[in-house]
Amino acid sequence: QVQLLESGGGLVQAGDSLRLSCKASGSLVSGLTVGWFRQAPGKERVFVASISRYTPTTIYEDAVKGRFTISRDNAKNTVYLQMNTLKPEDTAVYYCAATLQNGVPEISDYYEYWGQGTQVTVSS
Repeated sequence: QVQLLESGGGLVQAGDSLRLSCKASGSLVSGLTVGWFRQAPGKERVFVASISRYTPTTIYEDAVKGRFTISRDNAKNTVYLQMNTLKPEDTAVYYCAATLQNGVPEISDYYEYWGQGTQVTVSS
């Protein structure tokens, strides 16, 4: 059983940066495809970024390209989401998700394991 623990959320001002962490247990993070999703109040959960298992292949949603970076630290068994130049529209609960399967990382149904979420609030 894979468990995911997110951390790093908080309240920041527009233009600031945050780094979210997703620490995995029960499996090596190198063998997981890990995705970050976010859900704003009253909206559906949407894909933000992913990093594929065994490769450095990353995918980003268009709205975060050039501002967010997903990375993996195998020694710490953790995936990070570095978020720079934050905007008020980035305000949401951020979830990390993981799977041992091959599939389409942008699709939430692809993921078997989910973290509890961490709140990111960006004030203008």
